[in-house]
Amino acid sequence: MMTNKPAIAGGRPVRENLLPMAKSVLSEKDINAVTEVLRSGKLSGGEAVYMFEQEMAAYTGAKYAVAVSSGAAGLHIALMSAAVGHMEEVITTPLTHPSTSNCILYQGGIHTFADIDPATFNMDPKMVAMKISDRTKALIPVHYAGNPCQLDAMQELARAKGLVIIEDAAHALGGEYEGQKIGAISDLTVFSFSSPQHCYTGEGGMVTTDSEELYQWLTMFRENGMVYDPKRQVKPEGPWTVEMQDRGYNYRMTGMQAALGISQLSRVDEYTGRRARIADRYNRVFSSHPAIILPEQNSRGRSTWHYYVLALRTENLKASRKEIFNALRAENIEVGVHYLPVFLHPYYLWIGHPDVCTLETSLCPKAEELYHKLLTLPLYPAMTDNDADDVIEAVVKVLDYYTVHAV
Repeated sequence: MMTNKPAIAGGRPVRENLLPMAKSVLSEKDINAVTEVLRSGKLSGGEAVYMFEQEMAAYTGAKYAVAVSSGAAGLHIALMSAAVGHMEEVITTPLTHPSTSNCILYQGGIHTFADIDPATFNMDPKMVAMKISDRTKALIPVHYAGNPCQLDAMQELARAKGLVIIEDAAHALGGEYEGQKIGAISDLTVFSFSSPQHCYTGEGGMVTTDSEELYQWLTMFRENGMVYDPKRQVKPEGPWTVEMQDRGYNYRMTGMQAALGISQLSRVDEYTGRRARIADRYNRVFSSHPAIILPEQNSRGRSTWHYYVLALRTENLKASRKEIFNALRAENIEVGVHYLPVFLHPYYLWIGHPDVCTLETSLCPKAEELYHKLLTLPLYPAMTDNDADDVIEAVVKVLDYYTVHAV
C-alpha cells in the first residue's frame, strides 16, 4: 500500500517554501552598471544602447543589432522592415505567446497558424508548406522553450516562395543551429529581454540582421519614423534637420536597460550552461516515467532550455492536468502551462480568420491536443541541485500516485 501520499491527498509537502517557476538573477555587477548610468544622467539611450547593440551583434555573429523597448516591439518593426502590410499573410505557430502573432495584426496582415510537430512541439515545416498561399509574405518560426526549430526546412520553403523569415528567438538567446548562433541565420531575428530571459533588462528586446537595408528601416521605425543622419535625409537644411520619413513608433531602449543588458550578456553562456545541467538532471529521471512525454530536442541545434516543458500521458493517469497542476502546487513547486494556442484566446476567436471559422473548426488540432497535456516545471540558473531534486521528487511522487497501474 502506497504511503508516500502527495500533500494534496494528506501527505507532507516536498518543500516548506514555494520554489518559483522562474527567477531573474541580478549581480552586484548588474546593479553597479545601472547605477553608473543613473549617475551620468544619460538615461534615455545614447552610448550605452549603442554599446549593447555592438556587443549583441558580436555575440550572435550578426552584422547589425537594433535595441528596442520589448520583444513585441522588435517583432513589429521587423514586420514593418520586411514590408508586410495590409491583407498580406504571415505564417507562424499557435504554440506561442500572443505577441508573436499580434504584430501581424498591427500591420493589417493575415495571421495563419501552421500546426506543430507533436514530437518536438515546434512548428512543423510540412504544415507550413501546406499553408503557404499566393498572398504569403513571411514566416515567423518560434524556437519553442529554446529548442531550435527546423530552420533549414523553413529556409528552403522561404527561398522557393520568396518569403522573409523572422525568427522569434525570445527563448533562444545563446542557442545554436548547425554550429551557428541563433541571431545570424535568417533575414531577421528578434530577442526578448524581459523576465525570465537569459539576458534580463526588465523589459527590452533586440532585432538582428545581416542586411544593411533592413537595419536602416529598423532604426527608423524604432525612432518614430525619424531620420537624423543627413546622408539619409531628403532635404537636409543644416545640423538641426530631423525628418520623419515614415510612420514609426517610440520603441527606444533606455540607457539603464542597455547597461543592465551589457552586464547580463556577459553571462549568457554561463546561464544557458546551468540550465542545460538542470535539464539533464530532469531528463535522466523523467525520460523513463510512464506518465511523461518529453519533446525531442533538435540534434542539429543546441537548446537554451528557456523552459522545461513536458507533456502528460493522460491515458496513463487517473487525474486531469488540472489536478496534477494543483497537486504539484501543494508540494510547493510552482508550475505553469506554456501556451494556450493563440487561436483559442477570446480575441482571436472573435476576430476569426478570412478563410476559417475558428468557432467551428480546429485550426491546429495537434497543438490543441498537446496543450491539454502541457506542464512547465521550474528551471532557472539560480536553482540549486537540491531545488532540482525537490522538483524531481515532487513530480515523481505526484505522478506515481495518480498513474494507472496494470492489474
